[in-house]
Amino acid sequence: MGAPHGRVAIVTGAARGIGAATARRLAADGLAVAVVDLAEDDARGTVQAIEADGGRALAVGADVGDADQVQAAVDRVAAELGPPLVLVNNAGVTRDNLLFKMTDADWDVVMHVHLRGSFLMTRAVQQHMTAARWGRIVNLSSTSALGNRGQANYSTAKAGLQGFTKTLAIELGKFGVTANAIAPGFIVTDMTKATAARIGEDWETYVQARAAAIPVARAGQPEDIAHTVSFLVSEGAGFVSGQVVYVAGGPRA
Repeated sequence: MGAPHGRVAIVTGAARGIGAATARRLAADGLAVAVVDLAEDDARGTVQAIEADGGRALAVGADVGDADQVQAAVDRVAAELGPPLVLVNNAGVTRDNLLFKMTDADWDVVMHVHLRGSFLMTRAVQQHMTAARWGRIVNLSSTSALGNRGQANYSTAKAGLQGFTKTLAIELGKFGVTANAIAPGFIVTDMTKATAARIGEDWETYVQARAAAIPVARAGQPEDIAHTVSFLVSEGAGFVSGQVVYVAGGPRA
C-alpha cells in the first residue's frame, strides 16, 4: 500500500478505543502521531504505548468543538511534530434517548463533538495539506447513519459526516487531498459497553447476541477500523476519495 512514512497524523478521540488503535497503527506505519483528546492526561497512555513500540507521538488536550482550542492544538502539532497531513476525525460521544425524552443538551453535545468538531479540525488542518499538495482525511461515521432507534442525534451526526466527507473530496481533490469516511458496525469499545449498561444488558450476552447477527459471526475490534484507516491514508489509496466504507462484518448494519 505504501504508508506515508515520516508524515504527521492527528487522531482525535485517541485516548481509547478506535482512536487509540488507529493512533498506534499509524505510528506502526511510520507516521508521527498527535494523540488528541479532551484532557491531555487521558491521551498520555496512547502516547506511551506508541513510544514503547519505537514510535513518535504527542499528547494534546483540546475540545474539538472549540475553535480556539482546535487552532491552538493544530499549531502546537505543527510546531512540535511537523505539519499535519493526515487527519482522522474520530472524537465522538453518545447521548442516546428516544426522541420524546431527548433534551436540547443531548442533541447539542453530540453535534458539537461530531459535526462541529470534525469541521473545525478539518478547517484548521487543510491549510497544511493544500500547501503540501498532499493530504488524507478520514472521518468516522457509523452504521447508525442508516437510522437507529434511540439515536436521533447520533444518527443525524453520523449521516452528516458522510455528506461532509463527500464535499471535502470535491473541494480538496485538486490539491492532492483525499477524504473518505468509515462507518463501523458493532465494535467492542467502552462506548458500546456503556450502551449495554444503559439498556440493562449483561455485557457478554450483549456481545454474543450482536455477533450472532453479523455475517462474519464475530464482534468487531478497534483494530478492524484501524486497518481500514491505514489503507485510506496510504499512498496506494490516492485514487479513493469521497467514499463511505462500511466496516461492519457484512453488507448491512
